[in-house]
Amino acid sequence: MGKEDRAMEWKTVAWVISVLVVQFIGHTNGDSQRVCIMGSGIGGSSAAHFLRKYSQETNESEMEISVFEKNPTVGGRMAMVELAGDKFEAGGSKLHPQNLHTLQYTELLGLKRKTNSDNVIDEFGIWDGEKFIFKTFPAGKSWIPAIITPFINSILIFWRYGISLLKMQDYVANLQSRFLRYYEDSRPIFYTVDEMLKWAELHGCTRHTLQKELVAAGLSPRLISELVTVIMRINYGQNVNISGLAGAVSLCGSGGGLWSVEGGNWQMAAGLIDRANVSLHLNEEVASISLKGKKYEVNSTDGQVYYCEVVVVATPLDEVKIDFIPPISIPERHVHHTYTTFVRGLLNPVYFGLSSTSSLPDLIGTLEVPDFPFSSISVLKDYSKDDKAYKIFSRKPMADDLLNKIFSDRKETIRIDWAAYPHYQAPETFAPFLLDGHQLYYINAFENAASTMETSSVSAENIARLILSRLPGGRLQISKSETSDSSNAKMHPEL
Repeated sequence: MGKEDRAMEWKTVAWVISVLVVQFIGHTNGDSQRVCIMGSGIGGSSAAHFLRKYSQETNESEMEISVFEKNPTVGGRMAMVELAGDKFEAGGSKLHPQNLHTLQYTELLGLKRKTNSDNVIDEFGIWDGEKFIFKTFPAGKSWIPAIITPFINSILIFWRYGISLLKMQDYVANLQSRFLRYYEDSRPIFYTVDEMLKWAELHGCTRHTLQKELVAAGLSPRLISELVTVIMRINYGQNVNISGLAGAVSLCGSGGGLWSVEGGNWQMAAGLIDRANVSLHLNEEVASISLKGKKYEVNSTDGQVYYCEVVVVATPLDEVKIDFIPPISIPERHVHHTYTTFVRGLLNPVYFGLSSTSSLPDLIGTLEVPDFPFSSISVLKDYSKDDKAYKIFSRKPMADDLLNKIFSDRKETIRIDWAAYPHYQAPETFAPFLLDGHQLYYINAFENAASTMETSSVSAENIARLILSRLPGGRLQISKSETSDSSNAKMHPEL
């Protein structure tokens, strides 16, 4: 027998021993089920929350939940940045008044919500690279009395875009009503994203571009090329060629009543993880996940080894280097990077063809123009007429020489490169929720439909029920065609 044959024989023996060890560990733990969650953002924390909640409601055997986070803090893409002593949202910043999961989180955790009126942007304008083609009046900063400024601005917007605005509202409201079905008690457990979208009659919106959807809804070319394009560039860094459902979700974020958590949205993730009584592993990056017998072996980059009956991946796999054994197969998708630049200083009005900073809107949106240097600039905080905090979204990094042209004064600058969301392109294809046919789940599969804090929560809630329905002896036994147990308490009594 040669050296290569002996080496292969020892590898086989080592593998058999490891499987026996895993099976022994499983027997010594009794009925306890360990769930390992990769990622502590809103998806991972929501999964931990719903697993704990539903397992207790259905009297499941004791469940041990471990959450692994490669960063030193929880929250994932719900991060904060400190600029000249003030903290601002660097990632997901606004939530919709009908985001019922996240609303419930704030009530459950005793967090204070800050509505859009608490930090309202008084004025916005659309810039085409040479001039402002549209601007609203700022409340209290013009000859128009502040009390009637919103009314005057509404007339201005309607004068420019006409009846198409009402058609856009109807289009968005129709899709919102379908999305709200995911909070109904009668919702099934979904094994695939396609199945989940078809049930709510949303799947068709992922097959076409937003532009095609809006043209079919009767919106005018001016509204689509101006206001809708500005909203897409701000929320997703893309244009109206974005897939329809993601675009519609982006339009929802342009309405009234938007809110955030005072002190930072990351507190939702932190509170849910704490309340779920999990074992939290910060600064621990997962290197590999291997199926061995009936358990998964999770290896971290620092050499730690963990064994779990269930693994939940709650981070996008597109730019994460995790070695899966056996390999998994998911559709290739490109991640859109949004470059966020925070500046404490003052905009240069000359760059925008104006004579004074008082003429500049608090929110500057831009049209889809080739090689445009930024998507939007917004005022985060107004310290004085010569000192403000700004947030800039762009598709490429903002170089110093460019910033020196846009700003007449810069006291501090912070740059962040976000692997923010998928690059949406119709027709969308989706990774499965169940990656291997055993107990390996993927929350971020839903992101190809739309990427928000609430859609991640909806996906995580479904996966929590899917896990509990598939565990051996699980009481939450609901097939794909069956509906939830109507005896369970309503998830959202307001519905």
